[in-house]
Amino acid sequence: ASFMGVAGLLYLKGWFGLGYIIGWTGGYVLLLCLIAAQLRRFGKYTIPEFLGDRYDCHTVRLIAAAVTAIIAITYSTAQFKGIGLICGWIFGMSYTASVFFATGVVCAYMLISGMRGVTRNQQIQYVVLISAFLIPLWVLIKKAGGAGILPQLEYGNILSGLMEGQVAGGTLNPEDTEQLRRIYLPWGAGSCYQFIALVFTLMVGTAGLPHIMIRFYTVKNEDIARKSVLWGLFFIGLLYWSSPVYAAMGRFWNPMGSRAVADVIILSAPEKANLGIAFIGYLASGAMAAGLSTVAGLLVAGASAIAHDWYATVLKPDCTDKQELMVGRIFTAVLCGIVILTALNPPALIAQIVAMAFAIAGNTIFPVVVLGIWYSKSNKYGAMASMIWGLGMTLLAMTGWILGIEFFGPEGWLPATSSALIVCPIAFLLNIVVSNVMAEKVTEETADKCDNILRKLHNLPGYVNEPPDKSNVCSH
Repeated sequence: ASFMGVAGLLYLKGWFGLGYIIGWTGGYVLLLCLIAAQLRRFGKYTIPEFLGDRYDCHTVRLIAAAVTAIIAITYSTAQFKGIGLICGWIFGMSYTASVFFATGVVCAYMLISGMRGVTRNQQIQYVVLISAFLIPLWVLIKKAGGAGILPQLEYGNILSGLMEGQVAGGTLNPEDTEQLRRIYLPWGAGSCYQFIALVFTLMVGTAGLPHIMIRFYTVKNEDIARKSVLWGLFFIGLLYWSSPVYAAMGRFWNPMGSRAVADVIILSAPEKANLGIAFIGYLASGAMAAGLSTVAGLLVAGASAIAHDWYATVLKPDCTDKQELMVGRIFTAVLCGIVILTALNPPALIAQIVAMAFAIAGNTIFPVVVLGIWYSKSNKYGAMASMIWGLGMTLLAMTGWILGIEFFGPEGWLPATSSALIVCPIAFLLNIVVSNVMAEKVTEETADKCDNILRKLHNLPGYVNEPPDKSNVCSH
């Protein structure tokens, strides 16, 4: 989504597309300040497990596991759309065949390697994707008349020319020139409210994504967890810093492209510039690496939530590790099958579908995690109320978007891509209010457990290491 989707949105929406970059990078700041170190100190395997223990309630855990699976499906739909477009571009396959091919590749190496293998694979894939993303930029900018030294600082002249109608093929007519000028000016392709709503949604969504949070459990301690966020922000920023260059180059060589062009602008810009098949192939390999890398992490998070938090904790607490692993592999295949069905007819642009997944995370996971860490009075009643509210409203907005209801559309007041500006604060408020109203129903045993966990999260004295309790089913 970041590799292909951001450049496509900047190509299509111009200045408004910067909201995606600001939101996605800003979310890592929230992770650094509010979540990273505390989750690493807790030291469990999944976000639903953390929430189930913090709120001493299996119901909270099950809701969180279901949300994790929904996020994985929604996010993976966007990734498979991108992979399908790339495979079609490279191999001449149909979009449908490309989606099935990509699914087979992802399932194969995930089932063989597991989370550790996925982590190592992602490290290699990043080297491929970032080099494939950056190297063609120097040639592209030089072909467009730049010096070719630092493309990220050189495309301003080309952008200024676009606003005057100056493109590779000559000068545009006044109507097309005005259309280009409009999207490159603030609020030209969206209102101030929609921009702020988008940025806020992507920030809290990034900080609430389970497949990002569980990465903190793969490092040695909380200090490394904090540093990993900073390094992640640097490497992601390197990609986002370069996306506007591709968008500008795309407009330079294909000034009046459609939505279909936007999704493949990363590939079409080098082709329009006649860079040759080698450049296009290398760029496509980077895009494939990006898509496969993200999908693997998403499906591992979704399948582990089902296998570990549903099966091993609730349905069969006495299961062996081998049985849990087998269930995880089965549900990996099941999730892949569901994603195929949704990816064959995606409802929006790649980055817009991703934004919907971020809205789910920001409206459901983010409030309960933050309050679970920083608000000692938050309890299971407040957590359940806020999660049900957040999930329900986000799914309502997504349904409205698909049905074409204006209120939930790109220019509406509760767009599916930007619903967190309204839904997330209400989820926080609902959690706090319900937790205080229902405080008397929380038993002393549960209160002591939660207090003990908070001491561990914040490295406070008085923490007592207790064995895991699988008997609690929210009966108190």
